[in-house]
Amino acid sequence: MSLKGALVNEEIPKPKLTPERMSLLYQVSNVIHSTLDSQEALQLIVSEAVRVMRASSGSLALINPTTGFLEIHAAQNLSSAARKLKLRVGEGITGWVAQHGRPVRLGNATLDKRYVSVRRDVRSELAVPLEVQGEVRGVINVDSDRADTFSAEDQELLQELAIQAAKVIQNTWLYEQLRLKVRLFESLASVSRTINSTLNLDEALRAITREASELMRARMCSLMLLDASREWLDLRASFGAGAAYVRKPRLSLHESLIGVVVRRKKPLQAANVQTDTRYQNVELARREGLVSLLSVPLIFAGQSIGALSVYTAHAYSFSNEEIKILTALAELSAIAIEKARLYERVVDVEEQLRQNEKLSALGLLAAEVAHEIRNPLTVMKLLYHSLNLKFEAQDPRAKDAQIIEAKIEHLNKIVEQILDFARTTEPNFAPVNLNELVKELSLLVRHKLSNQGIRLVHELPTDLPWVPGDAPQLEQAFLNLILNAAEAMATGGALTITTAVLPSGQVTVTFKDTGTGMSQEQQQRAFKTILGTTKAKGTGLGLAIVGRVIETHHGQIRIQSRPGRGTTLRITLPAE
Repeated sequence: MSLKGALVNEEIPKPKLTPERMSLLYQVSNVIHSTLDSQEALQLIVSEAVRVMRASSGSLALINPTTGFLEIHAAQNLSSAARKLKLRVGEGITGWVAQHGRPVRLGNATLDKRYVSVRRDVRSELAVPLEVQGEVRGVINVDSDRADTFSAEDQELLQELAIQAAKVIQNTWLYEQLRLKVRLFESLASVSRTINSTLNLDEALRAITREASELMRARMCSLMLLDASREWLDLRASFGAGAAYVRKPRLSLHESLIGVVVRRKKPLQAANVQTDTRYQNVELARREGLVSLLSVPLIFAGQSIGALSVYTAHAYSFSNEEIKILTALAELSAIAIEKARLYERVVDVEEQLRQNEKLSALGLLAAEVAHEIRNPLTVMKLLYHSLNLKFEAQDPRAKDAQIIEAKIEHLNKIVEQILDFARTTEPNFAPVNLNELVKELSLLVRHKLSNQGIRLVHELPTDLPWVPGDAPQLEQAFLNLILNAAEAMATGGALTITTAVLPSGQVTVTFKDTGTGMSQEQQQRAFKTILGTTKAKGTGLGLAIVGRVIETHHGQIRIQSRPGRGTTLRITLPAE
């Protein structure tokens, strides 16, 4: 082998750059630092390297962190086929430089066994490593169609250019990361508004998977929740999934890859679920075109309730920032899920309260009916006995008289039983914190009021004394007043609930609405009787129940109202 074709590398002492070369390097540095766009910066680096080296072609290859291959990201005077070339670290001159972190300069590249041809006319080659924060992340390569084109001084200049290029690359990467963070956090804020805008659990789950998929630019997103036994994970929502994935069997918490995420409460990513033995549905992943997986736990109050997973359609390594973003989304999603679940429970409780109201009303109605029947029945009984209907045994009327007397007694017993049953609704007195009771009721009805456009205002002093009472009965009475106020404000308004202490020591609870108001006749008859309701709609049982509850609590209730001006109901109760 002649000296002309011999390998020339970093073993030759580095020459000192001349002032002209230093000036040239300064100009190059200004050019390549002129942009923060990653791809534009890489292309400027290659273009300037080719220009100052007087090269025929050039390229910049970076190591793909997922595949480990060197991939050309920018090139000049290379064919499209050559640009697609991928080399393993250690393969070719470029791979050797990436593996050893040292430059290579060849006077005749075709004589080197390591050389991989990308252009037929190449003779000289110069390759230097790109080190970012002390780690080789790529290689700058320049070629020439002439032999022995590049000198030791050229090598030194390209190495200095590579140092400047590494700074540019690092800056552009940092800039891209910041842009990604901004985009992700903006999307995260948008996502949080979207998933928290619905109170229906299924709608919330669908919104979460849709927004997560768009946020992470994923091929598909799935959300799985633990069942009541906390042994199985059920697919509750997905976005981008095919019918086969939607129909797939539930996963065991202890025997699945997603189960690991839920049990350990930590994110997990798999490079390729199509080949990962830990993944339970490999064939399904192949049919659906799912490759890389990132799964994060859904945690609420320290407990895992499920997992949020995103899949890509190609091999991908999720960055720490992306993992943090999806984790943050999962935390918001867990809150939204529990909020939707709570709302469903609140709706159920509210319905139960309404059913209890009906039962109480029926009891009160039965008592009132029994009372109304008892008076004429007593008169009938007295009149019957005063008639002294005595007939001979053989007289048919004797049997009729006995039957009439027996039936009167039977009716009397029925009335007594009804009245005894009604007496069981008498309050069971215990100390009651009215402020806490009002707050708990407000939680139950807040969504109903919000949906009607009703603003709920509290004025609850902290020094309010407790009152003796039956908390469930008082809660039922207050709920009736709130629901009646809501009914009177069909188009929205404000409901103010105020508690206070009177100079006499009594406690007041005031319900003030901005609704349609009540007429004088309605006010006079509001609490008197169930059977005499003046309501156009409904049974009219609510206020009758309120009146009875307040009466049995030795309290008073007053109404101030004018049609179209709203209604104020003030309840006064004795304090402890």
